[in-house]
Amino acid sequence: MNFRSRRGAEPEINLISLIDVMLMIVIFFMLSSTFSQEGRLRVRLPEASTRTAPPEQRALVLAVGADGRYRLDEREVVDATPRALRAALASLPGDLRERRVTLRADARATHQSVVTAMDVLTRLGVREVDVATVREAAP
Repeated sequence: MNFRSRRGAEPEINLISLIDVMLMIVIFFMLSSTFSQEGRLRVRLPEASTRTAPPEQRALVLAVGADGRYRLDEREVVDATPRALRAALASLPGDLRERRVTLRADARATHQSVVTAMDVLTRLGVREVDVATVREAAP
């Protein structure tokens, strides 16, 4: 009987394919975590002060009613369309870009009518738009 040990090939683990897979997983997680942060909403909260604007810089008041109609300094805009609002704003004297506009929207006004008013103001070059609110009543 021959009891000599047979010398076979030693088993080896190929780590190259494992390293490739791990590298791909790391790259995937890096990219997916970057994309998930881009969807976050960054909000810069407004500041309030007790100062009032000087009389020569009186704000223009744009009111949005519950029915979606617009009023400019207590004058009703002829039609509730963006074109009519733009024409009414453009007919005002002075440079509109240098004026402050206070947007007063009814709580029951549609979101679309408020966004339309803000869009028209932005397209006309208005730089400062304040949104008027009232204090919540104490329970």
